Formats: sequence, C-alpha cells, structure tokens
Amino acid sequence: MKRVLLFVLTNLAVMLVLGITASLLGVNRFLTANGLNLGSLLAFAAIFGFGGAIISLLMSKPMAKMSTGAQVINGSQDPTHRWIVGTVERFAQKAGIGMPEVAIYQGEPNAFATGAFKNSALVAVSTGLLQSMTREEAEAVIGHEVAHIANGDMVTMTLIQGVMNTFVVFLSRVIGYFVDKVILKNDREGPGIGYYVTTIVLDIALGVLAAIIVAWFSRAREFRADAGAAQLMGRKQPMINALARLGGLEPGQLPQQVQAMGINGKPGGFMALFSSHPPIEERIRALQQGQQ
Repeated sequence: MKRVLLFVLTNLAVMLVLGITASLLGVNRFLTANGLNLGSLLAFAAIFGFGGAIISLLMSKPMAKMSTGAQVINGSQDPTHRWIVGTVERFAQKAGIGMPEVAIYQGEPNAFATGAFKNSALVAVSTGLLQSMTREEAEAVIGHEVAHIANGDMVTMTLIQGVMNTFVVFLSRVIGYFVDKVILKNDREGPGIGYYVTTIVLDIALGVLAAIIVAWFSRAREFRADAGAAQLMGRKQPMINALARLGGLEPGQLPQQVQAMGINGKPGGFMALFSSHPPIEERIRALQQGQQ
C-alpha cells in the first residue's frame, strides 16, 4: 500500500510540475483558431514525454530507498555487509565507474540498480536473495547490476521511454484533430467531442504499444547485463548458476521505477510482451552460446 501511495503521489506531483511548465512556456495552447499548431504540440508532447521520464530518473535513488525500505550499508562493519560492499567496489573498479551506494532491503529474492549517473548509482540486494544463493551466485547477480550501471541502461531506458511518450502524446492529438475536423466535420472554432474521445482512446492504445516497445528494449539490455556479469566474474558459469537458481525462485516485487533494472521477472503468455526481462531459459542459453 505504501508503494502504491508513493507512486500515485509522485506521479501527481510530476504531472503538476509538467503542466505548470507547459503553461508558462505557452505550448499548451497548440489548438488555435487557425488549426493545430504542430510546433507547439511537439513541444508540449516533448515536455510531457521526456519530462516525466527524466524527473523519474533523477528521483529514482531516493524513491527506490523509500519504497523498498533499503538501508545503505557502505561503511558498515558487519562481515556480510563488508563482503557485499567489497564485491560492488571490486566490480565497479573493473567496470570503470564510481563506487555506487550499496543497500540491503527486506524481501523475496531480487536485486536492482538505479540512479541517474554512472558514478553515483545505487545497487541494492534483497535479504531473500542473500539467503537463497551461494556467495558466488550472489556475486554474479551483483555483477549483473553493476553491468547495468556501466552500460548506462538507466539513461538509455529513460531516453527510450521519453521518445515513446512523446510519440504517444503527439500522434494521438494529431489524429484526434483529424477525426474531429475532417471525418466528423466539426466546423466550430474549438475541438469537438470527436477530438477528445479519439485522443483518450489513442493515448491508451498507443500507450500499450509504446509499453511493448520499451519492454522489448529492456529485455535486450538484460542479455547485455548478463554478459557483463560474466566478464566481471571472469567466467560465465557463476551467472548461469545464478540464473538457474532464480528460475526456481519466486522473484520479489520491485517498485515500478526500478523493475527494468531488477534481476528477474516471471510474466507469461500475452503479458510476456510487457515483461522487462526475458525468460530465464533464454538468458542461460545466450550465455552458454557466448564466447566467454
């Protein structure tokens, strides 16, 4: 319930900020007496498309900590904590990135990385993952998360999401205007019901299509992060073993902001199109067929 409330409040705040920004810039007045101002509409779409994605990225670290209850363990003297921090530090140096914050949170087996910048990211692992894996397997999972950071996956996915969001906002309103004025022949000065209904329907339909495309990109990044973990470990077998172990576990639920950077997810059937992670079997097969 806490995660849902935090998610709703955050999105409402983001929408308010973006709405005020669009209003101050005057780009929310893209429907004029002379028709549709495509330049203003594109600017409006970009503000809402990229603005929300970028703000979410910038807020990702504190939001992830708040929503999961993750506790930062850098500097902790606990032996297990020191081993985790030392593993992250070793991999970060090998990957050529700054030392991330390292955190542990209570939950079922999972891990994630987040943060807007490579040199100030966050790597978090769950207590369930630490309890259900060998140290070598857990190190492989940590390597996977560090690889996400080194590959710049958080920024890449934000840009892809921004492009898709902009596409949805822009195209739905252009088509809505066409339906209202050309097909339904609304000759009044302002938009009619055809514009509003078409825009709402297309926002939903194109939003679903955009989510499928973003998920496809996310799945592609997972294969790369698996390969990155194998490189950091120096061999691929630990990552294969970790994935095989995950295949028999129920992954813990992560907040939406960091789901794509988790280690695993298990949707099937039609919902697999929206999954941020490929099936475990495909990931293992890709590693086995790799060169390492």
